[in-house]
Amino acid sequence: MQELSVEHLLGIKYLKPNDIDVIFKTADHFKEVINRPIKKVPSLRDITIANLFFENSTRTKLSFELAEKRLSADVINFSAGQSSVKKGETLIDTVNNILSMKVDIVVMRHGNVGAGVFLSKHVNAKIINAGDGTHEHPTQALLDSYSIREKLGTVKGKKIVIVGDVLHSRVALSNIFALKLQGATVKVCGPTTLIPKYISSLGVEVETNLKKALEWCDVANVLRVQHERMDIKYFPSTREYTQLFGINQEILDNLGKKIVIMHPGPINRGVEITSDVADSSESIILNQVENGVAVRMAVIYLLAQQIKR
Repeated sequence: MQELSVEHLLGIKYLKPNDIDVIFKTADHFKEVINRPIKKVPSLRDITIANLFFENSTRTKLSFELAEKRLSADVINFSAGQSSVKKGETLIDTVNNILSMKVDIVVMRHGNVGAGVFLSKHVNAKIINAGDGTHEHPTQALLDSYSIREKLGTVKGKKIVIVGDVLHSRVALSNIFALKLQGATVKVCGPTTLIPKYISSLGVEVETNLKKALEWCDVANVLRVQHERMDIKYFPSTREYTQLFGINQEILDNLGKKIVIMHPGPINRGVEITSDVADSSESIILNQVENGVAVRMAVIYLLAQQIKR
């Protein structure tokens, strides 16, 4: 079996194209496993995994936990809100206390950019980044690419537009890295205030007209507006944002072609996307959720294979 070229999954920018192939081939196997009547394999019976979430999460946390249990790993769940972090404990102290319980893999979401990289240099465990601030969210980008590959056969040569709050989105950055690595063409679309100034340096074009962006693309990955990360107003009102950048069924019907609609969740229905679009045949949003478990199983399994017993 092929191995990953990296010791941790800290971000897509550290991966090679072959790493993505290896993850996807492994995920193909696990997708078949999770659709069996008995959805469990004993692959990681001797591995202990700690899920450390210093920021709120529903889908990612549940997806990782389910992936770990499907692989028969022992799982510890840690939530910063109910921990000694509230009492002033540092990140390294928190993690070292958990590692002293003989943990092999740490899945971490943290509000600070680079938290996973920092941790990987200071602790003796495999680190999987489940989101660090506005920086990267590698497993989300992998499951998004996996879902495109499943729907369209390949990612190479496809045109993908990322619509919405690109500035505050770790999903957008990881997706840009992953899609470019696989030979896709990427554009971003949204209010100019929500497009990072550095975006062109990543080989990505900006389109401020939603209709033009959708006419161009094969796939639209729609992001929510992250109000919780905004300390100033980036656009006049939610209503105006929806009028200019919200996707509804009428817009899709007028395109004259079918496109694939994706969303990493959570969805603000009626803002960036209407319910009829989210629940339509063009949408693969629930496929993304299912594929998330298979892809995370693949990542955990491949990193666990590197652990010397």
